[in-house]
Amino acid sequence: MAVSVVLFTSDLRLHDQPSLRAALASAEEVVPLFVLDEGVHDTGFDAPNRRAFLADCLTDLDAGLRERGGRLVVRSGRTAEEVARVVAETGAETVHLAAGVSAYASRREEALRRALSGTGCRPHVHDAVITAVPPGAVRPAGSDHYAVFTPYFRRWAGERLRDPYRAPRVVRVPEGVGSEPVPDRADVAGAAPALAPGGEREGRRRLLAWRRSGLADYEDRHDDLPGDATSRLSPHLHFGTLSPVEAVHRARTLGGPGAEAFVRQLCWRDFHHQMLAARPAAARDDYRFRHDRWRSGPEAAAEIDAWKTGRTGYPVVDAAMRQLRHEGWMHNRGRLLTASFLTKTLYVDWRVGARHFLEHLVDGDIANNQLNWQWAAGTGADTRPNRVLNPVRQGRRFDPDGGYVRRWVPELADLTGPAVHEPWRLEASERARYDYPEPLIDLSDALDRFRDARDGH
Repeated sequence: MAVSVVLFTSDLRLHDQPSLRAALASAEEVVPLFVLDEGVHDTGFDAPNRRAFLADCLTDLDAGLRERGGRLVVRSGRTAEEVARVVAETGAETVHLAAGVSAYASRREEALRRALSGTGCRPHVHDAVITAVPPGAVRPAGSDHYAVFTPYFRRWAGERLRDPYRAPRVVRVPEGVGSEPVPDRADVAGAAPALAPGGEREGRRRLLAWRRSGLADYEDRHDDLPGDATSRLSPHLHFGTLSPVEAVHRARTLGGPGAEAFVRQLCWRDFHHQMLAARPAAARDDYRFRHDRWRSGPEAAAEIDAWKTGRTGYPVVDAAMRQLRHEGWMHNRGRLLTASFLTKTLYVDWRVGARHFLEHLVDGDIANNQLNWQWAAGTGADTRPNRVLNPVRQGRRFDPDGGYVRRWVPELADLTGPAVHEPWRLEASERARYDYPEPLIDLSDALDRFRDARDGH
């Protein structure tokens, strides 16, 4: 009886699962396999929030497979070695997996090919699983990728996406394939107190609820900090409990300005993936070198610590950083504000901020995290690399009544009006009532310093 292996990576779902579909089409029995890759642990990428969310995803995936007569096989070790062991145990003829874009994913695929060489088992790598449009599917003349979003979006929007696949009805797993226990969130220490639940069922529930009650207003409200009017689907897209192809289809079916704005954001995700696929070094190196001499030393270190802990003296920045620690997630507008503040107001290397985000974000994704940080720092795809977001103006615009600040910065909970974004303007006697720091730096001085640094090269 023919056996195939489907290796789950960042595609932890049964609906619209091309790798699983192909595995089921090629064999009577399938081994649904997930490897707790020790190489990922070595990179430091398995931070507690993502590890806890992953446990939810694997638990839910196993439950879905059991409902169909199967089960999830979990192994620990190096992915290529564990896949080869399963192939040897079962006599599998094919291995199916989703294409990745990071340098780590490329090394994993190459190691898998080497491990299977000479076994008679063939690996099949599938596109349009982790992204809606595969990286490299649309390219400008004379280049291997798009470096500017708008022309990419025009081409991307014209691509015909495949129809989403139904979840399989039956999955038959060979007898006797050993498995470790599926991880349990309860065994993960250090996760954020308000970390959201993971898993395909939760992702699909959230997508359907968002489509029903949030999508239509998305264009007008996606920057509304206190309203929290974004989809919060990013963790599910990162872990693949939700298909980006299906998300695009469901949004387009509803139609309207909100759906168009949401699809544009999904395109941004694909844009960054195609950039990283073409330039893997952008995960650690400037995509566009600006000759920056980022600040370091004791003074910068103290400011970085204040930024990480939400004690910069700029309320909307501090609110966003505290939300990150409490939820393992941050509003998109907050991400832009905090990144601009670190890289341009404090003039600190974007890699410092990117590393901190990856330590906490449940949706921490190499392509999106690193390249969004570079966009904010002006070393990435932003066509206005020297723009600086003023946290006071941004707070007034996107948190006009101060609700977001008051929620996350309880020291300022009884402030109203302009004072909530500029508490330093209060009389000294009144300021003394609040256990809240003075601003780390005057915004005008910071802007002059940044411009001098960039213009001086």
